[in-house]
Amino acid sequence: MRPFQRLRPALASLRWKIAALAAATACLVMAVVGVLVHVWIAQDIRDRAEAQAFNTVYSAMEVHRRTGTPADGAELDPADLPVALRHPADGDRHTAYDGRVEGNLGPSVWAAQRTGGPDSPVLAVRVNMGPQLHTLRRLDVIMTVASLLALAAAVPLAVYGAGLLGRRLRRVSETAGRIAAGDLDARTGPTKGGDEVADIAATVDLMADSLGHRLRTERRFTADVAHELRTPVGGLLAAADLLPPGETEDLLRARVRDLRGLVEDLLEISRLDAGAEQPVRARVPLGAVVSEAVLRTGFDTEVTVTGTPGAEADRGGETVETDPRRLERIVGNLVANAHRHGDAPVRVTVEGRTVVVRDHGAGFPPDLLLHGPRRFHTGAAERGTGHGLGLTIALGQARLLGAELRFDNAPDGGAVATLRLPA
Repeated sequence: MRPFQRLRPALASLRWKIAALAAATACLVMAVVGVLVHVWIAQDIRDRAEAQAFNTVYSAMEVHRRTGTPADGAELDPADLPVALRHPADGDRHTAYDGRVEGNLGPSVWAAQRTGGPDSPVLAVRVNMGPQLHTLRRLDVIMTVASLLALAAAVPLAVYGAGLLGRRLRRVSETAGRIAAGDLDARTGPTKGGDEVADIAATVDLMADSLGHRLRTERRFTADVAHELRTPVGGLLAAADLLPPGETEDLLRARVRDLRGLVEDLLEISRLDAGAEQPVRARVPLGAVVSEAVLRTGFDTEVTVTGTPGAEADRGGETVETDPRRLERIVGNLVANAHRHGDAPVRVTVEGRTVVVRDHGAGFPPDLLLHGPRRFHTGAAERGTGHGLGLTIALGQARLLGAELRFDNAPDGGAVATLRLPA
């Protein structure tokens, strides 16, 4: 079953579709040409036989009138004469087709003419078309063989030509895929030919240039804004410390802390976008790091650590080589997102190298599941409010660690975030 499944994408490729279309077109052309040639030659054989029979019965009638006996090849009232010619009009010559085959005789064309009055015998001539029709059948076989040989030569050429086109299109597709994955420097480059494929490649490269310029401008703007806001926000926090204790001071301090957190998140995103971050790896127990990260969030969260066959069975879980600070950042953001935008209970499960964070709220919105998290985009109102930066940072940090972060919805409700660390 698996080899067949691997074969299906190959058969569905553009190369084989073009080859199949070329083969079908060639077969159709050869069939039409063969049928037309066969019908034309068969009609020509019959027309020639009718003309020969017509002229022969005329000559035989002249001989019969002079000698009173039929000429060679002519007969008087033959037993095999078709019914349509047994009673011809006086003095008129008529022809008829006889499709009977007896050995090498037939099909045939008869010509007949009455020798005298209404009761006189009928002089008839039979022209056998068997040899000509046998030659026609041999011609059909030769044309069929020639057509198959031409098809056998045309199909590989079509496959080769379609392969060249497919490789050019695959280059464009691979470039578009790299751009979609975040490689803004990916380009198709010069493409041979001035056809539509070259136009597509040039358009993709132009789109990549425009997209890269816009994204770099956006990232630069985000980094500049965050950097410029860092100093005044620090001043606001220091000024809030000078206010007399009270409800106003607590409210202002909380808002300033939120603003500082937003600025720090923006700076972190800009560093991740710029590729300026590098992980500092160490061998740590995954379960212990996750438990510590959950504890620092301050939310009431259930943590379960289970081992895998051959792994350590203590409460620390399996030992992994990763950046513990960035791992804590990922887990903390996922847990905070689950509590702020989902419903309790929130559970964190560590099994082997996999960390699963699940809540029991409305689940992730379809847009997030389809396109992934986006900054300043919270998706749906039922998921709560926020800046939409927590999951964006978690995804960026996971990519930096070489880990896979997936977002799904549980069948019975609730959002599920799954982090798989590399082996």
